Amino acid sequence: MPTATPMDVFKGLAWVIAGVLFISSLRGLASQETARRGNGYGIVGMVLAILAMLVAGSKDNVVFLIGALAIGAAVGVTMAQRVAMTAMPEMVAILHSFVGLAAVLVGYAAYLAPGHATVDSAERIEIWLDVLIGAITFTGSIVAFLKLRGSLSGKPLLLPGRHLANLLMFGASLAMVVPFATLPGVEALPFLLAMTLLACILGVHLVAAIGGADMPVVVSMLNSYSGWTAAAAGFMLDNNLLIITGALVGSSGAILSTIMCRAMNRSIWSVIFGGFGADAPAGGGNGAKVEGEMTETTIDELTEELRNAKEVIIVPGFGMAAARAQHAVKQLVDLLRKRGVNTRFAIHPVAGRLPGHMNVLLAEASVPYDIVLEMDEINQDFPRTDVVFVVGANDIVNPAAQTDNTSPIYGMPVLEVWKAKRVVVLKRSRGAGYAGVDNPLFVAPSTRMLFKDAKAGMEELVTKISA
Repeated sequence: MPTATPMDVFKGLAWVIAGVLFISSLRGLASQETARRGNGYGIVGMVLAILAMLVAGSKDNVVFLIGALAIGAAVGVTMAQRVAMTAMPEMVAILHSFVGLAAVLVGYAAYLAPGHATVDSAERIEIWLDVLIGAITFTGSIVAFLKLRGSLSGKPLLLPGRHLANLLMFGASLAMVVPFATLPGVEALPFLLAMTLLACILGVHLVAAIGGADMPVVVSMLNSYSGWTAAAAGFMLDNNLLIITGALVGSSGAILSTIMCRAMNRSIWSVIFGGFGADAPAGGGNGAKVEGEMTETTIDELTEELRNAKEVIIVPGFGMAAARAQHAVKQLVDLLRKRGVNTRFAIHPVAGRLPGHMNVLLAEASVPYDIVLEMDEINQDFPRTDVVFVVGANDIVNPAAQTDNTSPIYGMPVLEVWKAKRVVVLKRSRGAGYAGVDNPLFVAPSTRMLFKDAKAGMEELVTKISA
């Protein structure tokens, strides 16, 4: 048995420490209070892993590696500085595509490296698995990016026989692993190329068949795919750190996707396979037509109601994100709390276009964590609330989810804001929400509508209350 060198010991120790830091990072990201610390653990772990790779690895290409790291860091910093918070979902999606593409390229590099002809069948299967998941993640993430950006329609592409087509493509990809794992040398390359092409098409078709309302779950699932891709690459490269981090990301992404599907009354399999067995959730219809007239309010009337209130709950949605109104919302909350008004936030699990989208926006505006409550924590408090202020949200406060069994969102857990004494909805227009479903809340007797841009409306309201 060969004796381990000091560099081998250093690399192994660095990978163990980095793995512990990554686990600590994931644990820290589980709550808002510790998220910043968890992010720091992840950064330190990644820096340590890169240093170990540079110090203990081959010195032949270290200059090229440092150059690639510098270019990648510069691109990453530039993207992070320029991206708006409203564009964060599509940025996450495109970053997932980078992970998938990297996995495909690494798989091909491992196969075509000098001495690949001696690679045994087990290693060939690891390469095949890495490329398969990576290719699906790559093209699927690009489609998700284009849908979130609005370059592609949010409507699902429901082709005839799509499930059979998916099954045939996946079955053909599975069948190609046999010749790829058994044929000698470059004779197996055409099967790897064909499988990669099929996987790319499969990734496009799977995500194209998923509607825009399910995009938050899709982003979470693609995150899970990228993790399993990294784990497969870890087995292929005999890298324990990649296996650990890949398994962490893959399993946590799958768990989050399942939780979000429950919050939307979706089956996780229905979302992954583009509505397998049903093209709509439980309701299966278009919903009952909403009868009645909306009652508008003014900034002056809302100011008076907020001044007289003792309990206020704010429900943020994508409209707040699109208008970048979170800082004005924070100013309003500070004013109300100074007046002794108990003001809190109610967060729906799928509000926005990304898991935790509203939490990130409110944290950016320095909203205290203890007044930001999840749906299950605050739903029982609406009956004793004086004013619920809905800022740019729609589907997540739609009572039809509980009362109309023909509605596409029937069965979806929602924030029960209609139980409050007064509901004020701030939105730009009278249009339906992202799911395209009419909302009977808007014509309820206790509801008042304030038709303004979220940021302009909030700033005007802050000015009035300050005066």
